[in-house]
Amino acid sequence: MFPGLKPLHWRPEMREDGILLLWFDRAESSVNTMSGAVLTELDSLLERIAIEPPRALVIASAKTAGFIVGADIREFESISRQGRVLDAIERGQRVLDRLARLPCRTVAAIHGHCMGGGTELALACRYRVASSDPRTRIGLPEIKLGIIPGWGGSVRLPRLIGAPQALELMLTGRTLSASAARVAGLVDAVTEPDALIERAAAMASKGTKRPLGQRLRAWSTNTWPARQIIAPMVAAQTARKARKAHYPAPFALIDTWRRAGGDTRALLKAEARTVTRLAATSTAANLVRVYFLMEAMKGLAGKADHGINRVHVVGAGVMGADIAATVALAGFDVGLQDRDFGIVEQALARVGPQFDKRLKTPDRIAAGKARLTADVEGARLPETQLVIEAIFENLDAKRALYARTEPSLPGDAILASNTSSIPMDQLAASLTRPGQFIGLHFFNPVAQMPLVEIVRHARVDHEVECRAAGFVRAIDKLPLPVAGTPGFLVNRILMPYLLEAIRAHAEGIPGPIIDKAAKNFGMPMGPIELADVVGLDVAASVGKILAPFLGLELPEGIDARLAAGKRGKKDGEGLYEWRDGRAVKPKVPASYAVPADLEDRLMLPLINEAVACLEDGVVDSEDLLDAGVIFGTGFAPFLGGPLRYVHDTGADNVLARLAALQARHGQRFAPRPGWERFASKVDTPITN
Repeated sequence: MFPGLKPLHWRPEMREDGILLLWFDRAESSVNTMSGAVLTELDSLLERIAIEPPRALVIASAKTAGFIVGADIREFESISRQGRVLDAIERGQRVLDRLARLPCRTVAAIHGHCMGGGTELALACRYRVASSDPRTRIGLPEIKLGIIPGWGGSVRLPRLIGAPQALELMLTGRTLSASAARVAGLVDAVTEPDALIERAAAMASKGTKRPLGQRLRAWSTNTWPARQIIAPMVAAQTARKARKAHYPAPFALIDTWRRAGGDTRALLKAEARTVTRLAATSTAANLVRVYFLMEAMKGLAGKADHGINRVHVVGAGVMGADIAATVALAGFDVGLQDRDFGIVEQALARVGPQFDKRLKTPDRIAAGKARLTADVEGARLPETQLVIEAIFENLDAKRALYARTEPSLPGDAILASNTSSIPMDQLAASLTRPGQFIGLHFFNPVAQMPLVEIVRHARVDHEVECRAAGFVRAIDKLPLPVAGTPGFLVNRILMPYLLEAIRAHAEGIPGPIIDKAAKNFGMPMGPIELADVVGLDVAASVGKILAPFLGLELPEGIDARLAAGKRGKKDGEGLYEWRDGRAVKPKVPASYAVPADLEDRLMLPLINEAVACLEDGVVDSEDLLDAGVIFGTGFAPFLGGPLRYVHDTGADNVLARLAALQARHGQRFAPRPGWERFASKVDTPITN
């Protein structure tokens, strides 16, 4: 059927029943990605299939890792730099449109991850069958790269499952399990993994008819009047979550769909133009960079076996309990210890809903909860490979705990601290086996924050650092090796920002105004609200340790609030009042004059300290620093990180703004060490 064709990435197999299986097996890769070479081969194969159609066509993956992870992002980045995006998009559209127009039935047999271009290939097939394996996830996450689906996804998905649900999936980049995709109408059947090919072949042979309700929903929500009604509503909802100036892609997707008209080819042209325009934005360039930063952090774990089966967490407060739950949810056996059983029991009850939310089914929930048990006496320490200390920030208390714990541990066990600010060399000084000691600094809320700082000190063994990084990846977090200096990376950079916000609040600038200024810059949450969420007690504790090191002073008023029991969200009052878990923000008169330098006053101290952290070698590179601040603080991803912001804005520009703040507000805005590597000149003397 394919004389003269010797594809590298596709393997045709004709069954006895006349159904052609087309196996995708990208050469020299552990996963399937859609590259230019892959599309060229597929196009040639589809051309032959159209001339001599088989009874039906089933497309499946020969990779155990999954179906297709999406387009080749590195190739896309190169194409974007060369200004060839439109050609690449139109080429992919033509190939998948050829698939959609084949005169025989076509079925995508989906197992494992099916993302982006993989989902678009599946949408170009007439039917889709998915494996029930928990690893099967289907989605169109292009919005996270600052673009929209470009190979027909934004055209075909709304027509298949209805516009409201399709837009929600594309605007959030959310993925669906096989069963959820079946309910949505995205796949036509779900089957056991071992039966996937046979079920797909059966559907290819006989076909299936989609429920009338699904077909009516798909048609009715894509009519011209429906688009004019739905689009403004969705745009308004999106605007509450993201600013168009920061993230243009969601709004471009909505507008392109709203204006959609004509046949499929006309719609594909509109889609291609939108992708091309978005790919040229700084937002897309920075979000693609953030994607590669995340992949690089995943690679920091290497391939070494972490050798950890059982974990013991000491400290059943909010942070300790959440760490224990996260580790148990990742499949590890975990013991939780505190000074008495009642505290641990309360902690176990508090984290119980996390298991219900994540694991869904009763048997999986029960198994997950069974992995997390109380161990108040530390009875199982001798069979533990990792202990995570998560008690309050006090050097003497931590040292005393280590003295009691270390003798009970096996020789290869790792002792780790979740300290957020105490220098690691001080904590390691009294240990018998300091080489086995390291920092594992999680961020609150643990379940949502992807970063874990792996905190080094002078005597830590390199093997222990590698094992710690492997463990962090095993619990689906991103490891970031940092120096064990005060505050490490994230807290050191975040503290000047938080303290300046609290100082501005103490001066009388309303909290909502301060928060709005930070969010206008691109932060996901304002610093006043963040201080209450973290806890003013925690902020004050870390601030007292870091302020002398950073040459700062704590703002007035914090101690008085703490003395009055106003620690923030957990007490129902801090800088804001809190009701039902939400901040009650006071109304600010429309006539209030916002200080012109407020945004700079908040954000430039953070950027200033980022430069100093690079100078001090807190992390190994600019890329890792930007990644750590993005994934540890939520720093505006569309800006690419604080150091990328310096490059894009211009160091001389930032220094001039710092000089203006220094003249107006004082020495705390003086440039920190390290600006020489960025700036053509440094006019303001570097202090501190």
